[in-house]
Amino acid sequence: MKRFILSVQLVLIAVCGIAQQKQLTMQDAIGNARTTLAPQNLTQIQFLYGTENYVYAKRAGNEPVWMKGGFKEEEKSFLSLAELNVKLKAAGLDSAKAMPLIQFNQGADWIIGLNGAKIALNPVSNKATILVEAALGGKTGLEESRAGYVAYLDNFNLYVAKGAEQKQVTTDGTADIVYASSVHRDEFGISKGTFWSNSGKVLAFYRMDQRMVSDYPIIDWTTRPAKNVNIKYPMAGDKSHEVTVGVYNAETKTVVYLKTGEPAEQYLTNIAWSPDDKYVYIAVLNRGQNHLKLNQYDAVSGVFIKTLFEEKDEKYVEPLVPMLFLKNDPDKFIWQSNRDGWNHLYLYDGNGKVLKQLTKGSWEVMEVKGFDAKGQRLFYMSTAGSPISRNLYALNLKSGKAVQLTQGLAVHGAQVSTSGNTVIDNFSSPEQPRVVQIVETGSLKTKVLLEAANPLSAYATENSSIFTFKSKSGDDLYASLYKPVGFDASKKYPVIVYWYGGSHAQLILNSWNAGAGDYWFRYMAERGYVVLTIDTRGSDNRGKVFEQSMFRRVGDVQMEDMMGAVDYLKSQSYVDAANMGLFGWSFGGFNTVDFMVSHPGVFKAAVAGGPVINWAFYEVMYTERYMDTPQENPDGFAATYLSNKVGQLKGKLLLIHGQQDPVVVQQNSVDFVKKAVDAGVQVDYMIYPGHEHNVIGKDRIHLYQKVTDYFMQNLK
Repeated sequence: MKRFILSVQLVLIAVCGIAQQKQLTMQDAIGNARTTLAPQNLTQIQFLYGTENYVYAKRAGNEPVWMKGGFKEEEKSFLSLAELNVKLKAAGLDSAKAMPLIQFNQGADWIIGLNGAKIALNPVSNKATILVEAALGGKTGLEESRAGYVAYLDNFNLYVAKGAEQKQVTTDGTADIVYASSVHRDEFGISKGTFWSNSGKVLAFYRMDQRMVSDYPIIDWTTRPAKNVNIKYPMAGDKSHEVTVGVYNAETKTVVYLKTGEPAEQYLTNIAWSPDDKYVYIAVLNRGQNHLKLNQYDAVSGVFIKTLFEEKDEKYVEPLVPMLFLKNDPDKFIWQSNRDGWNHLYLYDGNGKVLKQLTKGSWEVMEVKGFDAKGQRLFYMSTAGSPISRNLYALNLKSGKAVQLTQGLAVHGAQVSTSGNTVIDNFSSPEQPRVVQIVETGSLKTKVLLEAANPLSAYATENSSIFTFKSKSGDDLYASLYKPVGFDASKKYPVIVYWYGGSHAQLILNSWNAGAGDYWFRYMAERGYVVLTIDTRGSDNRGKVFEQSMFRRVGDVQMEDMMGAVDYLKSQSYVDAANMGLFGWSFGGFNTVDFMVSHPGVFKAAVAGGPVINWAFYEVMYTERYMDTPQENPDGFAATYLSNKVGQLKGKLLLIHGQQDPVVVQQNSVDFVKKAVDAGVQVDYMIYPGHEHNVIGKDRIHLYQKVTDYFMQNLK
């Protein structure tokens, strides 16, 4: 018997050893990283409105079911499909064939997507209100209000409907005169074009006239013959579009346009309503992006009332978040600004006088989560613990004291209950794929709901090491390093370095997989590569000076920081400095090409995806923030026009571009190839027809196989 047990144990050890030597496939690394190999989660977990209880969806056997639990309540079944259909039948609605998406945290009613419609179901009375008719479900820009009105776009024009009644609000909409849509190319935190008032009876909306903007050709290759599809693409220094804001009263069916004044080429951002719906507030930014005015307008007449305050910066101001009025004092509001060098919260009175700075320190407020039920505490996420971590804090607005509610050097995502007494904390760290827990904000006691297993436990892979090294400027630069699987310190290994280095991006985080969304770095480490990722100056969430260091000469500080990374690599005895590769996309693609032509011979091979090659080819809003216009900064634009340096290229370079890219237009990489041909310089080029700025879906596997093959062929 003992011999049998011993044999079984030996077999199990052998099986485990084999399993742990399993290598990631490209499908695993790219296709499965967000599905079957993603850390386990609690699907659609949320608070049940007005309670401290949570709900989430799961499968019990073959049946979908919503589970409910709480800090002092054991988890149990809350709602099955059969039970939901009983309620739907009682409300006079058709049954659901599958469990629909349900929002339990928006109010007393459950918000349900049902057969193309959106309904509000009262779970006690089983009475239903149709929020969005099924006929409108597929409309563009759909947004309903608390008063039962629905705004949407149809044939370029804005409509507002309530029940069977539909009102066409605008009549001159075209592809060139754009209504109720995101404007200014999604900069300044803009993501939509309609803004319902607090009552839900009045709608503010964008109108963008882009007739004066040059057409830019995007070729549709799916037809015979191929056809040109023009988009409006305002390049740096050229004519930009003109935006105004309209206000539609759904009860009186009248429209006024806010008198936002001249010049027409300005940015209208961060739209907010006063608590009484009498006023609309807009952060008005000049085209130079160095002078902001927070303006107040009368919502009935459209008349300009006053400027509450102004912000100026010698480089740029970038408003990203609308003002937030206090819950229990509508005469005060909170404004986010990095005026002291870091993004923080400031309390103002209704006349625009700053009362006090609510948060302060060498760290960033990342996101405001809202108030507690009494409006006494404000919840926010910040980097106070570490630039690469995220934690939740509760700020007492009266005392000014903040309490840290989530703990540890990890990246936390938080939902706060209606009362503010409980938090759903969903976090990960490099060692812990995911933990979901609830936290009592008073006692800071926790209850773990899920501790996910390592989805890569069967694979021959290890976590990266996250560390810092000093830049020449004295800044700590974060890096993530994967060593080859089966690492032998006596051997030398080829290297791949990945980077981005531009604004609004941070590659390295204290989260699972070091913040990377796929497992390609691990895939390459399995195949014998050292893989380094770095966040250079210019990257996000490190303060204003860190980001603005690239002003008017993008690339310069990034090149310097990359040389620091190269020096670090060369100092490691296991690095084969003669076989190093560089990889980046978008801004990272620009940086990659820039480094290859500015520091030739350091990297043997490089891949640049969707690269900016000439900043004069890039859009007005982004480019002029960091570079000013080509007319104002000719030397800066000349220095960053990479095609003019193509003769300095050494080593192998692969350029990749989505052929329908409307963000970094293909003219960038084509220009570089043309100059390479003229100079007799060999470069490699790959296109992805049908893809825009990112290659997504199943073709992403093809993309990463292409990149992998390129490095394997050239780093030997």
